[in-house]
Amino acid sequence: MTPRTDTSTPSGKAPAPADHDERDVVLCECFARDGLQHETLMLPTAQKTALIARFADLGFTRVEATSYSNPKVIPQFADASDVLRTLPRRPGVYYKATCANVRAVERALADADAGFGANEISLLVSATDSHSQKNLARTREQQWANIAEMVAAADGRFRLVGTISMAFGCPFEGRVDPDTVLHDVERFAALGVTLVALGDTTGVATPLTTRALFARMQQAAPGVQAIAHFHDTRGTGIANYVAALEAGVRYFDCAFGGVGGHPVKVKYGGGHTGNVTTEDLVDLFEAMGVRTGIDRSALLATAEACEAALGRELQGRVTRSGLNPLCPV
Repeated sequence: MTPRTDTSTPSGKAPAPADHDERDVVLCECFARDGLQHETLMLPTAQKTALIARFADLGFTRVEATSYSNPKVIPQFADASDVLRTLPRRPGVYYKATCANVRAVERALADADAGFGANEISLLVSATDSHSQKNLARTREQQWANIAEMVAAADGRFRLVGTISMAFGCPFEGRVDPDTVLHDVERFAALGVTLVALGDTTGVATPLTTRALFARMQQAAPGVQAIAHFHDTRGTGIANYVAALEAGVRYFDCAFGGVGGHPVKVKYGGGHTGNVTTEDLVDLFEAMGVRTGIDRSALLATAEACEAALGRELQGRVTRSGLNPLCPV
């Protein structure tokens, strides 16, 4: 594929990422949150913080650090406050915590008041009622009321990110009407949430549907920064990310080794449910001439550190084959 020189979107908007002046895209490393929620192995707090610090040192300006989940539901994040308390901070980096309800936002506020909280939090909604009931134990409308309360509780203290799960299709309800997703984007914008991720939660999107939905999103809500959060369930994640890039998306989520997906105790979307693999995505984008701001010289060592943490070989292709030797310097 020929590297793009025109970074404008179909709407004419040029969303140059504000997080860093010398990158064309902003990647969020999700290993420590969306990755670990899928694991039965409980990593020690010190090991989590060391990895998160390593991601920031590598050049990530957005890192999913933890989740203020109920420990009875997702025990992997029972140490959320301890992680944030002991985490070495790097200026200019957003450390994100996932919040599912007002109680979670209150925990984030308490940690922020203590001087060590997250500076970005994500708010979750599903594009279908069936998945909302399964994942959040609420209807969509109940969750939207919940989100409004969370935004009010946050009181402008954090950068807010809205996430729409099942944006491209649902294992319970099948196809999702794009108009429903676009209406959800507009609802987030009305609440002042100007970063919104579309989630391909079970890997049913194609390059065609990806390009079409993101193009429509940016035309319908030009003040919203689109984020692609795709799972590589059927091996199409990177192809879809290239399509999103072509549609003008500049923010992408990924996880070392392709780990992650749904929480361990939530059984849907069987098979591989992990995220788009960080090391493969960085290597591809850089080979295309798309600047990620990530230190390629330390990329594979970090991927190997993630494998060592989980005690197994993960999904990264370039971890086995090596980085593209024809990548432009």
